[in-house]
Amino acid sequence: MTKVNLITGFLGSGKTTTIQHLLQQKPENENWAILVNEFGEIGIDGALLANRGATLKEIPGGCMCCVNGLPMQVGLNMILKQTKPDRLLIEPTGLGHPKQILNLLTSEVYQPFLTLQATFCLLDARQLSEPRYTENDNFRDQLAAADIILANKSDTYSQQDSDLLSQWHNQDPLNRPLYLVEQGKIDSALLNTERTNQQSLPDSPHHHTHSKPNGLAALSLPGNQGWRRALNQGQGYTSCGWIFDSETCFSTTELLDWVRLSPVERVKGVMRIPEGTLIFNRQGFDFKIETQPVAPLDSRVELIHTDEAPWNELQSALLKARINML
Repeated sequence: MTKVNLITGFLGSGKTTTIQHLLQQKPENENWAILVNEFGEIGIDGALLANRGATLKEIPGGCMCCVNGLPMQVGLNMILKQTKPDRLLIEPTGLGHPKQILNLLTSEVYQPFLTLQATFCLLDARQLSEPRYTENDNFRDQLAAADIILANKSDTYSQQDSDLLSQWHNQDPLNRPLYLVEQGKIDSALLNTERTNQQSLPDSPHHHTHSKPNGLAALSLPGNQGWRRALNQGQGYTSCGWIFDSETCFSTTELLDWVRLSPVERVKGVMRIPEGTLIFNRQGFDFKIETQPVAPLDSRVELIHTDEAPWNELQSALLKARINML
């Protein structure tokens, strides 16, 4: 039996960082797997979670929460058949609705193979003061579906944020555990918590459009193509992503300025720079960067915004940040 945990949370709540910390605690004698889904087509989280001691499957384009659930079923079946993991961590897109995933995981066909344990929802309490989050169906239902609430980025909360979090938790009819978390650092022992939240959820609103409806791998480059762009829309958001071949290198300074100044809500990427790899993650004004000495297999970046953004202008600026390494 494979133990399964769903790791949910709205855009920028820190799901991928949390899974990275959990993977650092993986027992050596256990075989873990990750099924990751992103709203965009590029597949940034897969690059961030690769080579961390677990089998990885990607479902790009927000497909995991589709009503028919086909990409989710195919990806799940592939993992169970090929690796027979002891534990499976599932990270849906931050714009995804958990109902279809939970229905699939608890269906009769998977009962002989899976044990669904606690579902986690990461919450940035700063979002509790913004109606665009609190009035979003997926935001509310991700919280409603969870067994455990992880108030992530707690080191950034103001007193108002903490008060709103306490008020929200005091009104929780299920009185579920709430943990204050910094940078996604949680104890992996929590994964063994039993699933107790059985409340029914409303049907998920589904408004995605997909350039690759049933793809199970992130976007790649065919032939000798040096780069390409992909768009996705749904749930009132638009994503625009780019992938570049392994030979393309970017100016570190110009790339950081591009990430910092892009007029969008969300920027995430793994890019080649002269020093090796630049990993960046920007949610609003929160901006995290990390460098690694080894160059990535390719460069990937994804932008997400609630409205249309000047994608062509952003693309031109990004292309200008390329440098010749010869």
